[in-house]
Amino acid sequence: MSEMKIALMNEFSQAGKNPVILEQLNSVASEQGHHVFNVGMDGDNDHRLTYIHLGIMAGLLLNAKAVDFVISGCGTGQGALISLNAHPGVVCGYCIDPSDAYLFAQINNGNALALPFAKGFGWGAELNCRYIFEKAFSGERGQGYPPERKESQVQNAGILDQVKSAMCKDYLEGLKALDQELVKTAVSGERFQACFFEHSQNTALTEYVRGVLDA
Repeated sequence: MSEMKIALMNEFSQAGKNPVILEQLNSVASEQGHHVFNVGMDGDNDHRLTYIHLGIMAGLLLNAKAVDFVISGCGTGQGALISLNAHPGVVCGYCIDPSDAYLFAQINNGNALALPFAKGFGWGAELNCRYIFEKAFSGERGQGYPPERKESQVQNAGILDQVKSAMCKDYLEGLKALDQELVKTAVSGERFQACFFEHSQNTALTEYVRGVLDA
């Protein structure tokens, strides 16, 4: 797999887990030649983000092509999953174990994962995270599982992308329709801004975020 830019984002309820998760993600990413941006909360005293903010952050980063993939999560992972999938251009899977990560990469070939960072996060949880990241980012994606079903799976993933595009309004217009204070909180973190402004490939989204911050 070619080099990827991966964003990790934690919300307030699991902010204390960020160092453990980041350590495992960085370890896997360095072995595979990927680069990690820790754009959410990195501790309980950091700026407060909810899973709602994670969806906005992921949508901006992925639609601006500032990153290639997002690792998110919350207590159960379900809130982050729903929040991220509410945004155009984001295809987020739910991941509990390494087989979830592998099958999502091969069958759905999305660009984000939501993990439970409280439910089931016990003894050996850091190992499970590491193995999830290894399966999520190693090898060629979209190869199908089992391999003989690749053609139909790739076709269906493409159709689903078209369905989402058709059902969603223009992304920038959608952002402007949100409570702008919600967006401002989502983009207020220095680490998020560093990643977004340095790597964004979408001028309109970059100008929009600057405008929100300056308001």
